[in-house]
Amino acid sequence: MAAGNDGANKPENDDPFGYLYEDGQAAGAQPPGGGGYGYPGPAAAQPGVPRTSYNQVRTVGERQYGGQQHAQPYVPPQQQAPYGQPQAQYAAPETYGGPPTRQGPPPQQHHHGGGSGRGPNTRGILIGAVAVVAVVVVGIAAAVITNMGNEDDKDKQAGTGGTTSTAPVNPSEEPSTEPSADETPVELPKQDAATLKLGGSAGLAKDVKGAEGSNGTYVAGFNQVGSSVTWKANMPTEGKYSLTVRYAIPAVDANATLTVNGKPNSSPLGLKNFIHSSDTNLEKNWQTTWAPVELQKGENEIKISCETGNQCDVLLDWLEVGPPKQSS
Repeated sequence: MAAGNDGANKPENDDPFGYLYEDGQAAGAQPPGGGGYGYPGPAAAQPGVPRTSYNQVRTVGERQYGGQQHAQPYVPPQQQAPYGQPQAQYAAPETYGGPPTRQGPPPQQHHHGGGSGRGPNTRGILIGAVAVVAVVVVGIAAAVITNMGNEDDKDKQAGTGGTTSTAPVNPSEEPSTEPSADETPVELPKQDAATLKLGGSAGLAKDVKGAEGSNGTYVAGFNQVGSSVTWKANMPTEGKYSLTVRYAIPAVDANATLTVNGKPNSSPLGLKNFIHSSDTNLEKNWQTTWAPVELQKGENEIKISCETGNQCDVLLDWLEVGPPKQSS
């Protein structure tokens, strides 16, 4: 006894789809009403006769999908194989997945910025920004060039009512005798004491080293009253100047009388120990001092002498006239 057939039904009653075919219909097969199958047989289950299947079948085209009913007419096959031959397998619609249910129109796709479904069109935005920057740069460059051109035109037209003067400049036939503001300063006179007019016991010597006069010569023997040196200094202009004297002393302060154009100064010429030396060696005590003087244009007589009341133990090296100085 084959599986699914207990011997109560004919083999043709085992075909649940017998009512769908011509031979089944010819044998009186009807669609099941209360649970039977295919070919004629009892409408309800009978004792001792098991049902061959619990699946309910429907006429081809009766299955409904998506809430819409479209009854399809039965189309018989072009050719049926004789009974007992292998039949084409048929499966009820329940065994296959139905077509996807889709209600309403398909959703619309939204594209942003002209892109092909790949997000906003940033390339177009970037091109626009670059174009704006380029326009601004070109405008600034044009304004700068225009401004430079205007400045050049102003320079060319300045001073002659808008025209440029092309008249040649004739050089002066004779040089100007007026002094220029940038003339080099006139060199003021300087003289070695050994070349001056000596008076009294004053004389020349070379024993002490360090003198800057010609061949190291200096004036000595100045420590006697009546000794003097006289200098005829020629000045380019009158005015106030300073007289600088280089000398040497035996580490003891000295002084002398200064006379300019026959007029003694109100105070003696100080020949002090400015270097604060304690060594009596004259060679180590060369130093300078200065005094204010007022000179006239042309020749001036400057005299340094040892008068009564002066301390004149000193050696004289040179004298120089310079610009006025401020007393410290």
